[in-house]
Amino acid sequence: MDLTTSYMGLELRNPIVASAGPFARTARGVRRLADAGVGAVVLSSLFEEQIEEQFEHEGGPGAARAADDRPPPGGQRRDPAEYLELIRYSRAAVDVPVIASLNGCTTGGWTDYAAAMEQAGASAIELNLYFPQAHPLTPGPEVEQRHVEVLTTVKAAVSIPVAVKITPYLSSPGDLALRLDRVGADGLVLFNRFMQAGIDPETLDVDAVFELSRPADAAFARTWIALLRGRVNASLAASTGVDGAADVAAYLLAGADVVMTTSALLRYGPEHVDKLLYGLTGWMRRKGFNTLDEVRGLLAGAVLKQGTDLYDGGGRAGYLDALQRATTKYGPDT
Repeated sequence: MDLTTSYMGLELRNPIVASAGPFARTARGVRRLADAGVGAVVLSSLFEEQIEEQFEHEGGPGAARAADDRPPPGGQRRDPAEYLELIRYSRAAVDVPVIASLNGCTTGGWTDYAAAMEQAGASAIELNLYFPQAHPLTPGPEVEQRHVEVLTTVKAAVSIPVAVKITPYLSSPGDLALRLDRVGADGLVLFNRFMQAGIDPETLDVDAVFELSRPADAAFARTWIALLRGRVNASLAASTGVDGAADVAAYLLAGADVVMTTSALLRYGPEHVDKLLYGLTGWMRRKGFNTLDEVRGLLAGAVLKQGTDLYDGGGRAGYLDALQRATTKYGPDT
């Protein structure tokens, strides 16, 4: 069974990619993920605020202090110099692509750090543009244009592939994806997840929380991957709701080039990758598929037809049919 695939021009042994998360904070964790069988690893993110703090005190990447021989343990705050060491250690420790992650939202000097990441040996860079539209007066076009400007700035600074991880909470995520593709995005990761406010009625406390994703969360991302399949040159990465092999297969059928996961690895450990791969190969064998090329996008057209009905205004028949089926299934007998 051939599980090899290409992502942003990088050759991967399989389509399972460990997305940015706690396991990828140290070279030891990256090695554990690679040993578990992933096709590539996205390192935990370096944040705009951390880089700007270094710029303020030390003058930029060239002035960063040398890191120790070992990266800091997972619970410690990482400074930019240590992040570059993480890239070097990780590339030396594993034989799969190591993708650096930059997390920010402005077009400031933090984007210059992409060049330092390339020099440190990153196989590619993922831009996680975390820009929650918390202010009700922030115009939608301003949010989307900032994504384009950050990508353009980073692409001008590096020669390695650059992916953009975007949010679904936009006026038109499809239009933004097409714009990012036109200005040179090598990959599009659908979707990132925003923190939300947790409210405790008993203690009257409010706290920012991140919840692990669930398979039900994947439906929206799968829909947009299918809608974008064949419309963009960029590779498409799925990134939410992956728990079992069936979730991986569904994303591939929709048109994903790779399938990313962190929540499942946190629930079950990195060794869960083996179960995902075993389940995927078993499913392919049962269905008579020998390569991922036979699987990828096979059902994108069917999803696209529904998507046209639901999203493009070309008709409402699919929408009405879905409502009728839901009413029949869940509605009370009256």
